[in-house]
Amino acid sequence: MEITNALSIATPELIVVIGAMALLMVGAYGGDKARPAVSLLAGLVLIGAAVASATGPLGEAFLGAFINDQLAVFAKVAIYLASAVAVLLGHGWMQRNNQARFEYPILILLAAAGMSMMVSAGDLISMYVGIELQSLALYVMAAFNRDDAKGSEAGLKYFVLGALSSGLLLYGASLIYGFAGSMRFEDIAAAAAGAQGTSLIFGLVFLLCGLGFKISAAPFHMWTPDVYEGAPTPAVAFFAAAPKLAAMVLIARTLGEGFEVIADQWRQVILALAVLSFLVGAFGGLMQKNIKRLLAYSSIANMGYALLAIAVGSAVGVKAMLVFMVLYMIDVTGFFAALMALSRGGRPIERIEDLAGLKADRPGTAIVLTFLSLSVLGMPPFSGFWAKVFVFGAAIQGGLWVFAALGLVASVVAAFYYLRIIKLIWFDASPGATDPAPRDAQWVAYAAAAFSFPLVLLALGPLDGLAAAARLIGLG
Repeated sequence: MEITNALSIATPELIVVIGAMALLMVGAYGGDKARPAVSLLAGLVLIGAAVASATGPLGEAFLGAFINDQLAVFAKVAIYLASAVAVLLGHGWMQRNNQARFEYPILILLAAAGMSMMVSAGDLISMYVGIELQSLALYVMAAFNRDDAKGSEAGLKYFVLGALSSGLLLYGASLIYGFAGSMRFEDIAAAAAGAQGTSLIFGLVFLLCGLGFKISAAPFHMWTPDVYEGAPTPAVAFFAAAPKLAAMVLIARTLGEGFEVIADQWRQVILALAVLSFLVGAFGGLMQKNIKRLLAYSSIANMGYALLAIAVGSAVGVKAMLVFMVLYMIDVTGFFAALMALSRGGRPIERIEDLAGLKADRPGTAIVLTFLSLSVLGMPPFSGFWAKVFVFGAAIQGGLWVFAALGLVASVVAAFYYLRIIKLIWFDASPGATDPAPRDAQWVAYAAAAFSFPLVLLALGPLDGLAAAARLIGLG
């Protein structure tokens, strides 16, 4: 009976994993002819998992190692839907650039399964299993184009530095286990409440360093610009969205359920990572000439804002982080979709200067990029503005107004490179006509831009309510 209940709680993960294994067999035996079917079925599997997650039972399974609460459900639905969009974007882009293989959507499914484990982790072991399942799939996706030197370099850098971060995370977990005598977050919290040892603090610092790598928080961001530049564009669009949400939810759950009693200690580490991230992201992006490298630094800065919300150490901060991450995921996915819809002479547009004069022959895409640029920089009334309102409001409410002010300064600095993109699009001369836009990427970009404004005004209320229900973890 207990195993039946456990499997019922883990139904979304079972759907994704069984679907991935089945599609692997279909691709292996069907070859190139099976690619469209594999992509279509992978998208349907992810949508089915999202429905199962939204409608499935809540509870704990496997002796508390797996937790399916409102926080996990909120994150899983967002992760599965973002992964389904990644399958759609990847299928068309890979075909157009002669890189199509049936393994690509299967890797997305495996990464989604790992992310599901991350957001439902109830102990250190399930946390590590989820992280590594996600990471191994992402390493392969980064180096998916084996014939491209930059792609191979991106995959190698990602793998080597990812292995280093896993070592830091495991070392921290071993120190925490040595102190608490248990892997479960609730047992660690009980041990920390009784006495606080040096090994617990050091273990938590190493654990946060390992997790900081997964979200590309400074100073663990060194892999991000090179991987974003070298990896296939649809893979980068995936890296920038769902995995970041999964890691943020994991950090919030770990700190809230396992280390709430030592919030004063871990808050200092989180605030240091947050400030470094949005300053490095803002100033590092000023000198970039490649759009994907620019978006890498933008990602670093935005992870700083999400960490600032977590540093508040309350349910209000968790809610702000969830709202911020969902709105950011939509913006960044739309931005990459617009980038995938642009090419000139059969070559993808990746340099910022190549966007010059885009209004002349692609006015629709020019408007989309303008909307999304204004949204990511936080200009009202776009979705990025409301995302930062939630974060800065939570920070001020938690007494972190100095750090909120630093984040605001970083946003003003980062506005320069987004406004430069808008200036190039609307006021500079075009170097030549662009190729016809593919429908898949174009419509995803249109949808994201429409959501950034005005649809976000309709979505904020329901999103706030869902995030408020999902915030109920250990943090009061």
